[in-house]
Amino acid sequence: MHAPTETLSVSFLIYPEFQLLDLAGPLAVFETAGHLGGRPYRLSTHAVGGGLVRPSCGIPVLSEPLEALATQAPDTVLVVGGYGSRQAMQDGALLEALRTHGGRARRVGSVCSGAFVLAASGWLDGRRATTHWARSQEFARRFPQVRLEPDCIHVQDGPVWTSAGITAGTDLALALLAADQGEALARAVARQLVVYYRRPGGQSQFSALLEMSPSGGRFATLLDHIRQNPGAALDVDSLAEHCHMSPRHFARSFKAELGITPARAVERLRIEAACAALEEGGLSVKAVAERYGFGDPERLRRACQRVLGISPVALRRV
Repeated sequence: MHAPTETLSVSFLIYPEFQLLDLAGPLAVFETAGHLGGRPYRLSTHAVGGGLVRPSCGIPVLSEPLEALATQAPDTVLVVGGYGSRQAMQDGALLEALRTHGGRARRVGSVCSGAFVLAASGWLDGRRATTHWARSQEFARRFPQVRLEPDCIHVQDGPVWTSAGITAGTDLALALLAADQGEALARAVARQLVVYYRRPGGQSQFSALLEMSPSGGRFATLLDHIRQNPGAALDVDSLAEHCHMSPRHFARSFKAELGITPARAVERLRIEAACAALEEGGLSVKAVAERYGFGDPERLRRACQRVLGISPVALRRV
């Protein structure tokens, strides 16, 4: 499906201490689309005051002033992430540009922790969104009005798109390209860049879930218990009993500390264990589903499709 606009254009909003890869990855996708015969994108970077903006790696990037957006009327506005995102989310000029010029664009979005800036501008109020897994707890505390989905590589809610950590900006750009010019071109770009069109996995939180609970955190032992016993009864009542807490208090406390519900955490840890078993081979999909708490292959298939975007069979070593 092609974009309804005459010109395809993407304007990236940057700021001091942004992450260069948040910008470079999506730029490469949109640039390559034109080289492979697709409709070319007009690409630009914008910042408060314009001029050279220094990312966290120290190599300056040239930008146009935010005011130039008024005459360029970009089709897509994306705000990048990085260490400077906390300062950027307090920059009134940047937030106003997002509200004003984003409102005139066909869609707006963010890469990685750029979601903090997007949320501060009000764009994510009442919407589904994602961000870097390591920033999910902070994001959930700061923006309770946003329906955070920390598992996802990228999320679309109407005209608003958000992506997970850093390299997921490339995944987001491929999804935007597919929406504009079809999956065939997006797949060709992915092949050219030697990246997955749809990567076989969600955010790397699966192996990092323990890190989401601070060292010595109250649920670190519980998470270890889940990892060691993925096929056990792991409902809220059982987990609460393991922690010597009431189910209601446990569910609230767990969500507050880890940023996800107990059910989501159990599912992700089960999928992590099941994926490792499938990749090793030796067990059938049915046996893996039974051993790791899914009960039957269909439930495992649905969980893998929802969280990873692929089937269990695709994880088997050839």
